[in-house]
Amino acid sequence: MSFFSLFSKSKIQNELAASSKISNAITQLFTHKKLEFEILEELEEMLIMSDVGADTAMRIVSNFKSKKFPKNISLTEIKNFFSEELEAILLPCQKSLEINDNIKPKVIILNGVNGAGKTTTIGKIAFNLKNHNKKVTIAACDTFRAAASHQLEIWAKRADCEIVSACRDGEDPAAVSYRAFEIAKKNGSDFLLIDTAGRLQNKQNLMDELKKIGSVLRKSDASAPHENILILDATTGQNAKSQLDIFNQTVEITGLIITKLDGSAKGGIVVALANQFKKPIYAIGIGEKIEDLQEFDAKNFAKSLIGI
Repeated sequence: MSFFSLFSKSKIQNELAASSKISNAITQLFTHKKLEFEILEELEEMLIMSDVGADTAMRIVSNFKSKKFPKNISLTEIKNFFSEELEAILLPCQKSLEINDNIKPKVIILNGVNGAGKTTTIGKIAFNLKNHNKKVTIAACDTFRAAASHQLEIWAKRADCEIVSACRDGEDPAAVSYRAFEIAKKNGSDFLLIDTAGRLQNKQNLMDELKKIGSVLRKSDASAPHENILILDATTGQNAKSQLDIFNQTVEITGLIITKLDGSAKGGIVVALANQFKKPIYAIGIGEKIEDLQEFDAKNFAKSLIGI
């Protein structure tokens, strides 16, 4: 069972379609124009500017050429083609984050740079797991930023779950995670959610902390952590690719949650990530409310980007 499936998927279309660069550009490019191959250069440039990436743009335009559409093709037909192309790229990455009752506690680490939305996301996950009658322990492993622990405490109270924080400022995050894991086992938690400090992907010493958390957890359970999820801010555009690359090399990312897609024209980066990395995309965030963390749906997302 996926705990993201509780959320409505109907809102995705309206939120993204209103602001998608791809949707707006296709409409502007093909309205009042017959299909000429000179337009295809503009089309490729438009896709690249929409953050889908050069390789993805070349692939889509090449497929478009091979179809040999008539010059009087309608805008609706064009949009349907693009929607299907994007869906084909995104669909292999559509995957639910499963609740497995055979693993207890299931350890999920949330990684990401400063401001990506880790703490808010972990709070939403905890709240919805609690609504699934799951017992949750949260580990506040951002031991250098008091505000992060305070924010998590608010979410923990709201979700009625236990939180394990640092005993002192600057305590080793790995030590906090180990203590939280032992507590989670003792109190019979179904899930241990670990919030990590935001870090720049080019700071090796900070990235090494993430490795240490994983190695310390494996002393208690060789299979832990069971998920290493990367939280990516869609508004960072192409920078999200370098973030995923470095974090994946460091801790082997098992899946993605992509945030801040509300009112953002940056939905194309989701396509670029799917095309290059093929990582599962568990959910997208389109707002601050609990229901705004939604299970990723490739078909809906593709239609939304194209404005269908």
